[in-house]
Amino acid sequence: MPAYPIFLSIVLVMRNQAPQLEKTLNDAEAGLAELVSDYELIIVDNASSDDSVSVLKSLTGEQGLANLQVYALTKEVDADTASWVGLENALGDFVTVIDPLADDIHFLPEMLDKAVRGAEVVFATNAQKSPQSLPYRAAYAAFYSLYKRLNGIHLAREAPQYRLLSKRVVNFILQHPQPAMTYRHLPATGGFARINLDYSAPPKMAQPKRLWESMDRGMRLLVSTTRVPMRLVTMLSLFGAGANLMYSIYVMAIGLFKPDVAPGWVSLSLQQSGMFFLISMVLLVLGEYIVNMVSLSNEGPLYHVGQEFTSARMTRHEKLNIEEAAAKPVAPKRLVSNGLERVAG
Repeated sequence: MPAYPIFLSIVLVMRNQAPQLEKTLNDAEAGLAELVSDYELIIVDNASSDDSVSVLKSLTGEQGLANLQVYALTKEVDADTASWVGLENALGDFVTVIDPLADDIHFLPEMLDKAVRGAEVVFATNAQKSPQSLPYRAAYAAFYSLYKRLNGIHLAREAPQYRLLSKRVVNFILQHPQPAMTYRHLPATGGFARINLDYSAPPKMAQPKRLWESMDRGMRLLVSTTRVPMRLVTMLSLFGAGANLMYSIYVMAIGLFKPDVAPGWVSLSLQQSGMFFLISMVLLVLGEYIVNMVSLSNEGPLYHVGQEFTSARMTRHEKLNIEEAAAKPVAPKRLVSNGLERVAG
């Protein structure tokens, strides 16, 4: 008998993992059969260049695994966007997002226990991390420190990738105009009952990280989730206006009380003031916003599902109790009116 009478959706984002696919999914299925009454495994193939899609097609055949849903993307996207592909197609009462190379699926029962007891968001942080280069670690620490200062939350510690969400939380994120972008932080900042758990398990494989792509994603996340940069624009503009006014008063005072001011000094001083630096900063921040807005309006959808297929056998369909009853003939009604009997057909 399963431990929890619920429907659980598991989202696995994979790329170029063809040799490990069958073992990973078999291990997941073996544990889920005893954990919940029903489940689905949602595989998001992040534009693999090996034969991962072929392997997944064979695993969804008649002799393959049950309850698989596969979404094969046409181009590689970031981890948050790929995770959201699975989340928005999940049907379960609870949805969990797992990186099979970094996260331990055997920790899922403890997370599910917290969710069933009332937590709508359960985060899990692995104490053991894949080794990364020194520049990446430095950029990683700087970004998360800045994000915490601006938004009040440390994404890596308080909203890690490994998470279990209730369906209500997923529906809440769906209402946001950019769910794939804000999916990372909204569960932690939306006011839901949440809990953070820690565990320790060695990652199955080192995951190479691309510094420039991570920096670009971090900048887009920062710009799209906080109003602080725009507030910085207004503060710089206000400070620039005040400084310009004060400097103008100073120049006018010099012109009035010092008789030996060089011709043209007033205009030249104003042109060479520090306002150029402030204007440059304003243009820099505005430029980041413009780049973000242009990318959202011109690049089109963040992802496109090239192929979609499911297992030939879905256990939740087999459990449906549907009876088809043959239509029974209805006896004609007899109406009596004014002493005359007639049949209503």
